[in-house]
Formats: sequence, C-alpha cells, structure tokens
Amino acid sequence: MSGFGAKAYSKLSLELDILNADPHRLVLILFDGALLAIQRAKGHLAQRRIAEKCQAIDQAIRIVDSGLCSSVDPTFAPAFSARLIGLYKYILRRLLQGNIRNDVEALDEAARLLGDLRAAWAKIGPAGTVAEGALGTNGPPGAPAVATPAEFARLAHAYRA
Repeated sequence: MSGFGAKAYSKLSLELDILNADPHRLVLILFDGALLAIQRAKGHLAQRRIAEKCQAIDQAIRIVDSGLCSSVDPTFAPAFSARLIGLYKYILRRLLQGNIRNDVEALDEAARLLGDLRAAWAKIGPAGTVAEGALGTNGPPGAPAVATPAEFARLAHAYRA
C-alpha cells in the first residue's frame, strides 16, 4: 500500500472508531492522539524539523486543552474535577515549555503524565467500575495531585458525555 493509501486508510479507520465509540473509548482516543502527537514532535525535534515539531506540539496542546480538559465536568465531584483540570493545565505548561525551549524532558514529562492518566482511564470500565490496581498519580513537584483510588472511580462520571 502506498504512503498516501496507508494514511487515508488510517484516517478512515480512526473516523469510524470515533463514530462507533462510547464516551469512555472517545477519551482513550484523545489520550492516544495526544501521546502520538508528542511522539511525533520529539521525532521532528531530533531531526531539527522545527516547523513540524511546532505543529505536532500544537496538535497535542489542542487535544489536551479542547478535548481532555474541556470535557471534564467541573460540577461533578468539584474537588476532584479541579485537581484533574489542574493536572491538565500543568501538562499544557510543560508542552508549551517543551515547544519554546526545545526541551525533550518537558515533552517526556507531559507524555508520562498523559500515559499514567490513560492507563488509569483504561482500567475504568465504561460503566465506571475500577479494575484492581487502578489508581491516581501524584505527579512531580509543582503538578497537582490527581486522585486516590476511590476518586478515580468517579473519573468516569467527571467527563461530560
């Protein structure tokens, strides 16, 4: 399959996945998109393709801000939602720092935090049940603590459907 054909097929596959996904799966798709964009940005940075790096980080920022952060319902479990939004804002700052300073460590930290959140989210079933071992993360200094294991169970309901 040609590069164009593979890219078109991949895009169609993602679009179909989004159309058929429940809200739980949609959040996983957002996490995956942000993580992929950060990975691409790091590759562009290593190859000194600065314009492409900026585009990839901009995509990650848009996914985190307009997708993940804005989909949190601050009226449901307000204290938990505020901490989750605070963590997303911290991730956004690290992405901006990574972009402005060409800082791979900042991008790595943003990816690690998103990966931790994604892993916890994946352990939460669509009905809001928590699998054994799913727990929140207490990030690095300066990043807000996210959740206790019991609070993560409420994460499934903190996102707007």
